[in-house]
Amino acid sequence: MAGAAPEGSQFDARQFDTKMNELLSADGQDFFTSYDEVYDSFDAMGLQENLLRGIYAYGFEKPSAIQQRGIVPFCKGLDVIQQAQSGTGKTATFCSGVLQQLDYGLVECQALVLAPTRELAQQIEKVMRALGDYLGVKVHACVGGTSVREDQRILSSGVHVVVGTPGRVFDMLRRQSLRPDCIKMFVLDEADEMLSRGFKDQIYDIFQLLPSKVQVGVFSATMPPEALEITRKFMNKPVRILVKRDELTLEGIKQFYVNVEKEDWKLETLCDLYETLAITQSVIFVNTRRKVDWLTDKMRSRDHTVSATHGDMDQNTRDIIMREFRSGSSRVLITTDLLARGIDVQQVSLVINYDLPTQPENYLHRIGRSGRFGRKGVAINFVTKDDERMLFDIQKFYNVVVEELPSNVADLL
Repeated sequence: MAGAAPEGSQFDARQFDTKMNELLSADGQDFFTSYDEVYDSFDAMGLQENLLRGIYAYGFEKPSAIQQRGIVPFCKGLDVIQQAQSGTGKTATFCSGVLQQLDYGLVECQALVLAPTRELAQQIEKVMRALGDYLGVKVHACVGGTSVREDQRILSSGVHVVVGTPGRVFDMLRRQSLRPDCIKMFVLDEADEMLSRGFKDQIYDIFQLLPSKVQVGVFSATMPPEALEITRKFMNKPVRILVKRDELTLEGIKQFYVNVEKEDWKLETLCDLYETLAITQSVIFVNTRRKVDWLTDKMRSRDHTVSATHGDMDQNTRDIIMREFRSGSSRVLITTDLLARGIDVQQVSLVINYDLPTQPENYLHRIGRSGRFGRKGVAINFVTKDDERMLFDIQKFYNVVVEELPSNVADLL
């Protein structure tokens, strides 16, 4: 059924905690404490200016639940166990924590991130590089299936962060092409996946080679006993951060995609749909504040009436715009994820993702509302070549099928 949690995510917290405490009540002490401080904005986290610039430029506006709780303890140097479903922004959580703590004057590997697959390692490398763009971070992905020579060359020229799969990373450490002496942060991403793929021994071997005071972060959707065992062996007074899945649903919402090939073609596509949009009340989501302004100008210059709201506007202005929209005097609203959770307009029956969200979790916040109170709704996703992977992830994450938009879209509303 649409909106159901995927298989394997049924999580019994009581059973988990009992098991946890049995495993971890070493010398009668609870093994870890929970960490519950919540930061509602990236600005409040005490991050370096240039890291904030990277975070905003990447399209993040408001931290997701795991980011609100997870970035700060990692930045403080604490060992952390962070548990949340895939797609909730874990990658940006540890990337921010790593980038905040690097010494950029020292071009030595200071952080090692392990992931279960090449694709994921390369994806993490991309996010790390993008968020660290203004910091001048040097990141390299060490993964199987690529040239060992090339890896050695890049590592010897100096990097701050290595992201990789256990096999290749261990190989580089063994050949002494990757020097562990300056590594002060060690992150295991998708730890449950890694252990189920049988990387346990390699992770142990890598760990033996790292400095004894290394900070450890374990990120995982579930915490099977093997993962707990790893945390017990290698972590020092870790804090645990647990984020539950959202209760919103996608039931009753028909979801479609439009293949737009290139970014430049989205505007024409949107204008073609405008008549349909204006029959009903519609919300159009884009990923950055700047793009809200750009798209609003473009639509208005073609004589389409639209309202716009984003996080740079003061609260008063936003309230007025939302009032207009709620009253129906304006029928099309252009906005960002920042406000996805706050727009609960009864009449919205069409949501357009002009940009796909940067994390699958936000997809639900954007379109999950329109199905509330048993209403029907339609969501249309503009998909470029670069977005195909994200659309695939969204379908997997929510266990839904998104079909191509039929020509009679007006009849669906």
